[in-house]
Amino acid sequence: MERQPATAAANGTNLLVGVDDKIGVGKAFLLGLQHVLAMDLYIAPIIIAGLLGLSGGDTSFFIQMCFLATGIGTLIQTGIFMRLPVVQGPSYIPIGAMSAIGGKLGLAAMTGSLLPGALLIAILGLPLKWFAKAVRKIIPPIVGGTVIMVVGVTLIPSAMKSVFNAHGNLGHNVIVAGVSAAVLVVCMLFGSKLKRGGTLFRLLSVILAIVVGTIVASFYGAVDFSPVADAKWIKMPELFPFGTPTFDWSAVATMALVYLIVLIETTGTWFVVSSVTGSELTEKRLNRGAFGEGIGCFVGSLFGGSPMTGYSSNAGLIAVTGVASRMAIMAGGIILLVLGFMPKLSVLITCIPEPVINGIFAIVCVAILMNGLKVIQPLRIDDRNMMIVGIPIMLTLGLTVFPGDVLQTLPDFANYILSSGTAVGAIAALVLNLIIPKGKEASESEGG
Repeated sequence: MERQPATAAANGTNLLVGVDDKIGVGKAFLLGLQHVLAMDLYIAPIIIAGLLGLSGGDTSFFIQMCFLATGIGTLIQTGIFMRLPVVQGPSYIPIGAMSAIGGKLGLAAMTGSLLPGALLIAILGLPLKWFAKAVRKIIPPIVGGTVIMVVGVTLIPSAMKSVFNAHGNLGHNVIVAGVSAAVLVVCMLFGSKLKRGGTLFRLLSVILAIVVGTIVASFYGAVDFSPVADAKWIKMPELFPFGTPTFDWSAVATMALVYLIVLIETTGTWFVVSSVTGSELTEKRLNRGAFGEGIGCFVGSLFGGSPMTGYSSNAGLIAVTGVASRMAIMAGGIILLVLGFMPKLSVLITCIPEPVINGIFAIVCVAILMNGLKVIQPLRIDDRNMMIVGIPIMLTLGLTVFPGDVLQTLPDFANYILSSGTAVGAIAALVLNLIIPKGKEASESEGG
């Protein structure tokens, strides 16, 4: 284990286990489980199922298929294509479009709208190789760092809202979230200060925080495992569970646009992973990443899953625990696959109290925000760069207080974009970098 911190330090990171470091199978699955437990990937499918009016049984199956699709996408991306520790999970951006298409045209048309857009994303990466060229041209470090900060700024209010709006007593929820967050912070500090046993505290910090937080929640009667008893042990996936896909081209075009927005969101996560792990986002890696994302979404859609994105929360988790091993993330992907076949286990994970997950999530968001700050810290913050960094953050924060009822009255195109603070902040940073003239010093420094 002593070689690993040295490798991480050479990359300018604070990792305990590097991206390609080998770890034991048991340790990989324990660390992978930590990533799975910290994910709220079941929230998006629950929202979609509610908007579509699915029955309780269909909702449970939809969640199960999202676990399956997440496992497939994670293994494809981390093990084969991008080869970075990226965890795939259901994106929140397509929720409005999917519910509108499914509600108006039926679930078969909803599935049909997902498949072509996924292939479009894949083709942009390989064989066209356009995606990396676009990223290299319009995303210098000032934009990349801003996008990472925007991801953190977007997620922090989401985590806090989820604590305040969770079912149950507000005061109890705040206490549970606070204890969970405090345990995580203490474990992180012990991990950096203790000479003996400190590494173990940091490696298992999230699992310890979940266990302690759940125990505290149980004192307030906020833990209910009764749904686990009603769930089946085994339920096999089905190909096209909502019927043979039908293709409505207006729906296909809508979802193609949504997929492009999701890809922008995912690119922000890739910047976080690159910053945390010290791994360069080469053109080859970017193109393979876009291809892997598209193929993962396509395969997941075949089994009833929703479009996936790289999860920023898991990228932040790498910074918190210091574990960037692809082996751990792939073990997490295998666990997600198993959950896709075993509803009883997937329901068990959904029983972890929401304040526990989001108390931990808030600290993870802080880690993401600080990594974005680390990217832009060496840059000269002149008036131009101040606007490129500041305005996207302002717009992102503005969206957190934007009235939801007004959002629903906007055209679909605007609704899809404004539903994601990450997408708005990223697009704003891209546009500002292109339209604000560069000063002479900035042009010379970039040219030299």
